[in-house]
Amino acid sequence: MFLLRLIIPDRPGSLGTVATALGEVNADIHAIEIVEHRRENGSAVDDIVVDLPPGVLPDRLVSACNGVPDVEVIWFSRYGAGGGLHMDLEAVEQMTSAPADAIDILVEQSPAVLHADWAALLDGTGSEVKVALETSATPEFGDMAGQWLPMKKATTLEAPDHKGLSESVLVAAPLESERRILVIGRRGGPEFLGSEVARLSYLASLAVTIRATA
Repeated sequence: MFLLRLIIPDRPGSLGTVATALGEVNADIHAIEIVEHRRENGSAVDDIVVDLPPGVLPDRLVSACNGVPDVEVIWFSRYGAGGGLHMDLEAVEQMTSAPADAIDILVEQSPAVLHADWAALLDGTGSEVKVALETSATPEFGDMAGQWLPMKKATTLEAPDHKGLSESVLVAAPLESERRILVIGRRGGPEFLGSEVARLSYLASLAVTIRATA
């Protein structure tokens, strides 16, 4: 399974042309998500999850997309998050079914929701900043975590020059407190877009609201 992030013209038929090109290399499209509309230049950013049959080289996916006029591949990688691209509603459904665990559920689900590799809940409400919850593959923070606190709103972060973290692009949002934040990382990219920061902000606020009803 592979994830392609493309810039395509934001006009009727463009996505169908890309789908046809992928079909010509025997790629099976599992899901498509419009990540962002860029109305200033008439383009859109789309994520496409595809599966390849045995014997077909992954590079053919990139070549197929680059062969479509005005289409640019800005990210290509194996897709290991599991499940489809439309994970937001599933995360909300899980949170509402267990309000007391809403924060923990968001932490656990956020890598799949944002196509990332790991997530961690950092808690600086005490005398020191600690990792309150983390998913698998989360790197060590060491003494780096405190530099992001307090945090007032969801934002991208500059990765520190620290083993493990330096390889990731980062986004974060406060949860319940400016000193309690959810940090999400993608190793190597792509950069988190403004629309993804907005989605995280919305889900974080929703998780806090749901948690308050428990």
